[in-house]
Amino acid sequence: MHDFRRRPEDLKPEQTDALEALFERVPTLGVIYHLRWEATAIFDTARDVASAAKAVQDWIAKARDSELDWQPFITMLEGHWDGILAYFEHRRTSGPVEGINNKVRVVMRRGYGIQRLPTLWSRLVLDVNWASRKIGFTIDTIRELAGRIQTAFTCVYT
Repeated sequence: MHDFRRRPEDLKPEQTDALEALFERVPTLGVIYHLRWEATAIFDTARDVASAAKAVQDWIAKARDSELDWQPFITMLEGHWDGILAYFEHRRTSGPVEGINNKVRVVMRRGYGIQRLPTLWSRLVLDVNWASRKIGFTIDTIRELAGRIQTAFTCVYT
């Protein structure tokens, strides 16, 4: 099954042969595999937003022609169309933001019982930045920074 997850160009000939034998027995799996890597190729090779939009639209048409139920995925693509195409402007993902969001969830789970928001913000800043080790801020400086972050977020989110 590991071979199923690897990029086709990274497979050895015997691994490719084994996958093709699997796809002969389970053709639907082969369709899914090939469509998956075609979609990945769009993100690897599209040079600009216009060519990416055309390629993704072509991929959607191909997915619909496959007679498999891709509709939930296609609906998600269409619902996030602008955000997906934004990737092709600067080739940046939301990975760092998602990582911070995950850290926030972890800190909130570990900090169960913390009753003061400034304490939670201090824990979050310490955990996300490892500030005490990397940049040498004192706890008071971190608390001040956390307060400024909190103020900034409070103005944006109510």
